[in-house]
Amino acid sequence: MRKSYPVLPSINALPGAARYRGMRIGLLGGSFNPAHAAHRHISLEALRRLDLDEVWWLVSPGNPLKSTADMASFSKRLARAVETARHPRIRVMDLERKLGTRYSADTLTALKTLMPHTELVWLMGADNLATFHHWRDWEAIFNAVPVAIFDRPHYFRRALSAKAARRFHAARVTETRARTLAGMKPPAWVFIHCPRHPLSATAIRARDASWLDKGQATDRQAASALKGENVQGLQESHSSHNSAKPESVMSLKTLVTDSLDQDKAEDIVTIDLTGKTSIADYMIIASGRSHRHVASLADHLLRRLKEAGHGSCRVEGQTQADWVLIDAGDVIIHLFRPEVRAFYNLEKMWSANIADDSAVN
Repeated sequence: MRKSYPVLPSINALPGAARYRGMRIGLLGGSFNPAHAAHRHISLEALRRLDLDEVWWLVSPGNPLKSTADMASFSKRLARAVETARHPRIRVMDLERKLGTRYSADTLTALKTLMPHTELVWLMGADNLATFHHWRDWEAIFNAVPVAIFDRPHYFRRALSAKAARRFHAARVTETRARTLAGMKPPAWVFIHCPRHPLSATAIRARDASWLDKGQATDRQAASALKGENVQGLQESHSSHNSAKPESVMSLKTLVTDSLDQDKAEDIVTIDLTGKTSIADYMIIASGRSHRHVASLADHLLRRLKEAGHGSCRVEGQTQADWVLIDAGDVIIHLFRPEVRAFYNLEKMWSANIADDSAVN
């Protein structure tokens, strides 16, 4: 029996919902089985092209249109999504599990009830638009919020000739108006022509059934396979790279923790990622007391990393200083304000993922 919302959904599903008042938020729903670089690519395009404040990945407990035969556990899909997103303006959410919704139309109804003063945009790849008419209450979704469709390989013609595109043909707006889409009265939708990322979850699962253990290395393997490159060579290269310098990895980890401790970072947690993902050997999480403290922790750490010969670190979120991510290669550092850290709770997600892997093995 379908879920409906005659009364206000539990506020516990989205604590602090009022903080999103006046914001523009893109919603990317799906099973994320697994999350991969193309999801991140679409999200970054949405942030830029639609002038959004944030993009939320709504990881579904179960997709009604997909078989559960090759569906990974929810906790592993959620943890993989967090690992893949790695951006301070992309939030990975388990809202559908908390709301108890199974269909996107119901999820939108609940979110609009919880956040009546937030401008929401539904985000989809062109591959989803091609089959969108099979979704439950698909017309209600178009009538509930503006929709943005992002080009995907091999789907441009199929998507624009699909039933949903024909049904709402008159509501399509030009790309030149994309930055104002969030504030438009639905139905309103735009097709975004952007670089087409080649990865898909189907391709990843077909090429590597053990993607849960190999983390983001799977993305590189799938991309290499699509280009006809030597996947085995990539695996050997990555393995030898990790095994060739264990002392330098430990030295880097010590440098990071010493820097954070010296600058009085709070609740420093180190998570060993060995055997769980190939993106890094360690993840270090710490809190700053304020925006200024987080920014100071990041600035001082980046300076010490550069002095130690790690000058090519990738940094995100330094301007806002709510969540600063520093990718130092073998060590990834997340610096949070306390309330932002509590919201994302990376420690819990990674602990659950590691525990699940141990149970399977």
